[in-house]
Amino acid sequence: MAKKRPQTKAKRPQLTDGARAAGADGNFPVVGAREPCPCGSGRRYKACHGRAAAHAVTELVHRPFEGLPGECDWVALRELVPAATVELPLKDGLPDGVPSVTLATVLPMAWPALRRDDGSVLLGLQNDTSSGDISRDLADTLQRALIADPGTPVQARRAPADGPRLQDLLDPEGAFDPVVHSGFEFWVPDPENATPDVTASLERANSAAIPTVKLSGVDSAYWCETPEKNHLRWVMPHPEEQLLDALARLHAAGHSSLGEGTRLVGSFRAHGLIVPVWDLPSGVGAEDVEKPAAEFAERLATALATDTPLTADERRARGGLTNRQVTLS
Repeated sequence: MAKKRPQTKAKRPQLTDGARAAGADGNFPVVGAREPCPCGSGRRYKACHGRAAAHAVTELVHRPFEGLPGECDWVALRELVPAATVELPLKDGLPDGVPSVTLATVLPMAWPALRRDDGSVLLGLQNDTSSGDISRDLADTLQRALIADPGTPVQARRAPADGPRLQDLLDPEGAFDPVVHSGFEFWVPDPENATPDVTASLERANSAAIPTVKLSGVDSAYWCETPEKNHLRWVMPHPEEQLLDALARLHAAGHSSLGEGTRLVGSFRAHGLIVPVWDLPSGVGAEDVEKPAAEFAERLATALATDTPLTADERRARGGLTNRQVTLS
């Protein structure tokens, strides 16, 4: 139900035994993993306080985009959408020489970020990250991109465990309005006059992208076209148990579809949120599900407000939906 990302994933960076790491509490001097721990225990750092530092870096943050404007769309762009961009407003404003900061689903060569010749910054979202906190990794990449030389990409690295997160850098009141593209021409300022190598790269990326459209009438719902059938994948912000109960109520009552020939087939978890998925006939386009999706949103709101115990039929429906869940982390 969830697409494979169209880019080649960059190799995840690894820390060698000689890599430098700060203490978990940030007060120890920087030491190597095999050097004596500064606490005086006589043990190697990696076997002493380095354990806590490593855990702090690798502990999984289940909702890395929580608290950001447009959390559901952050999840969608990370997991569902091949080609999209969003202008990112910074909390402290743009630095001198940086005319704009743009989030992009994928960048050429799976670069984590790119500082363009004009000083603008592109930040890639669908890259592998080296810690369990995508938000911290992206914030580290963004900070380095803001001071990179124009015309250069930013390489991957492990973010400091005590570094800022996106929630610390982005304007909490700023809008998050994704623009979904049919291809990756946004990679280059003038694709019509691109070199043959760049043109070939764009053609390869475009051929792997699943056609995707963001619905305009409801939040964070994305239609996509596949060879066998079409789908609607809708990232929802509601608490998981409450949402599954509501979906079960609608499913048991025969009110979970989006029209004739459509079917709610299950859901998956992505970064702490639930994403229901509908199968659609091949002839059903994004514009055809705008009205049914808006009507479903109204039915869902009513079901979410219901707190009576589930009936036997609703419990069976919930079990079926739960059994068809997968998790993306």
